[in-house]
Amino acid sequence: MTTETHIQRIMTLLRGVFDPEPGPGRIALALAFGLTVHLVFAAGVLAMVLAMYFGMSESLGTVPWPSAAGVNALLILQFPIAHSFFLTGPGMKILAYLVRGPHGGTLGTTTYAIIASLQLFILFAFWTPSGIIWWQAEGWALYVITTLYAMSWLLLLKASWDAGAEVQAGALGWMSLMKNAKPRFPDMPTTGLFRIIRQPIYVAFAFTLWTVPVWTPDQLALAMVFTAYCLLAPKLKERRFEKRYGDRFRDYRKDVPYVLPDLKRITTNVEHSPK
Repeated sequence: MTTETHIQRIMTLLRGVFDPEPGPGRIALALAFGLTVHLVFAAGVLAMVLAMYFGMSESLGTVPWPSAAGVNALLILQFPIAHSFFLTGPGMKILAYLVRGPHGGTLGTTTYAIIASLQLFILFAFWTPSGIIWWQAEGWALYVITTLYAMSWLLLLKASWDAGAEVQAGALGWMSLMKNAKPRFPDMPTTGLFRIIRQPIYVAFAFTLWTVPVWTPDQLALAMVFTAYCLLAPKLKERRFEKRYGDRFRDYRKDVPYVLPDLKRITTNVEHSPK
């Protein structure tokens, strides 16, 4: 763990990228993983943003109905199941073994991000739309909802930054390998949005699910399943945090609510903040 600020951590990693430790093979491997993770990450996020904006009514899937219902269900479930599994002890070991040689552990976070991004791309790019549109925003409603959708994504970006952008985007692993150093993970997040609630990333993602301008049965199914995941999955994450940080996390958990902000507490903090 490190007590460096976000900017300091990223600058340290960037210095290692532009002035790496000697080792042509290691550097080539790191750069290959870096290029892969960021291309796949961008493709997954873009597919997700566009597909949900249109209520999952526009995609490349062509599975005939009713078989498409089962395939779509598998597409939804594969992400939370695998995403959670690879954060467990056995899952992390598998991530390390996926890269043959001595660098599998160092590249673990990058490998995890590649897999997660591929899962998202497959889900949103190859969904088979039902062809049913219940409601589509028009006029001023379209502008308002589109603004809310954009704000939800900005909120997710902010929460990811507060948690450690280098980990969330898969950069920590390959950039650490460039330095030939063990990855230094961010400390337990307690600043920024994490001062308000303990799980801002999951809450922000849930907001993106419900602020779309087109509503279909497809979007409703996706929103319901992923919202349930956003409420339940952090419980497993907090067990890991409690095991790792002990009393420090337990004290944080007492003071900061799970997903719903304590408006009274926020108001009190604002009133007592230095003018």
